[in-house]
Amino acid sequence: MVINYLAFAVPFFLFFIWLEYYVAQKQGKKSYFKFNSSIANINVGIAERLIDLFTAGGFYFFYDYLHKHFAIFDIQPSILLWIALLLATDFLWYWYHRFGHEINLFWGFHVVHHQSEEFNYTAATRITIFQAVVRTSFWSVLPVIGFPAEMITTILLVHGIYPFFTHTRLIGKLGLLEYIMVTPSHHRVHHASNEQYLDKNYGDMFIIWDKLFGTFAEEKEEPTYGLTKQLGSYSFLWQHFHFLVEIAYAAKAQTGLLNKLKVIFGRPSDFNPELRAKAEQKFLAVRKVQAHTTKFRYYVIAQISLMAVILFLLLLFEHYIPLFLQTTIALFILVSLINCGAILEQRRWVFYLEFVRASMVVISAFYYFPDPTLIGMAVLLLMISLAYFSSLQKQYLSLIYGKRV
Repeated sequence: MVINYLAFAVPFFLFFIWLEYYVAQKQGKKSYFKFNSSIANINVGIAERLIDLFTAGGFYFFYDYLHKHFAIFDIQPSILLWIALLLATDFLWYWYHRFGHEINLFWGFHVVHHQSEEFNYTAATRITIFQAVVRTSFWSVLPVIGFPAEMITTILLVHGIYPFFTHTRLIGKLGLLEYIMVTPSHHRVHHASNEQYLDKNYGDMFIIWDKLFGTFAEEKEEPTYGLTKQLGSYSFLWQHFHFLVEIAYAAKAQTGLLNKLKVIFGRPSDFNPELRAKAEQKFLAVRKVQAHTTKFRYYVIAQISLMAVILFLLLLFEHYIPLFLQTTIALFILVSLINCGAILEQRRWVFYLEFVRASMVVISAFYYFPDPTLIGMAVLLLMISLAYFSSLQKQYLSLIYGKRV
């Protein structure tokens, strides 16, 4: 049996999230975790792992193509060259990361990672496919130098695991390691919105680059986490696209191509924060439901748990699952993540997403079992649902949010 062992990254990271939460509770540090924020963080992490199923292979072949056609040197694996590759990978990460904070377009892709107002292992999962594409363009230098794709992808796995463990408030300063490695203390500074901590500590594994290029700051006072202007939304879609929408508004208001490019490639520190309100009025001005109970949390937890299990099985047995079914399962998970974010936002339109999810299940079932009876039953249920749509919606919203919705 051929299985994808990388699927075990899902329970691996979830275990450490649970362990950190457990230790925080034991130490009386319950404030380190906030329900809505943690769920929103995990939502982003599940989406990244999901999209990685369809893109990871493409990144490998991209590196392999560059190595075969453009490699300057023929590098063979050795201990020294493995170390050199690790250092080169982290050096390129530093500049990718720094540009991600200093250029509006790149910040639009990276900002998702910094939206969390809490700092724990759930925040470490806030990685998007946009970031993966951008940093791959930086790392494409490596195969051109001559490092084989096999070496690069192996190092990237190690390089991807380490920073997860720097996203915690439970670990203090680590003595001599503070001078060489990126520690939780260093990374707390990076995620802080305090004035003295802004745009500091870009390193991923090694802090030496920040000290070399003048972007190092030591943690001296308790950081405040999140953005300088907090997003205030747990919407899965809005978290991913809000700053890109703001850039679009800002560029549209400019005359001339050069001025538009100055907006797109300008600095986030010079960006007009008032555009956030304009974008929110356009895209978030949808009437919310005032929840009268917190039982919707249990529904969200159940959905997230189910999506994590489905994702794990999808990754584990990807070689045995047809592409059509992989695609429909992926879409089902993505819609569910949007649904969870919308429920946290207490939106009325979550009811429509339930129809979308049900449709995906029916379509998948009919694809593999093309029985006319199945279609007849689906059409009948659809007609009944439309006939009693208003009543069903009211019952659903009442079930999720409580009475008087």
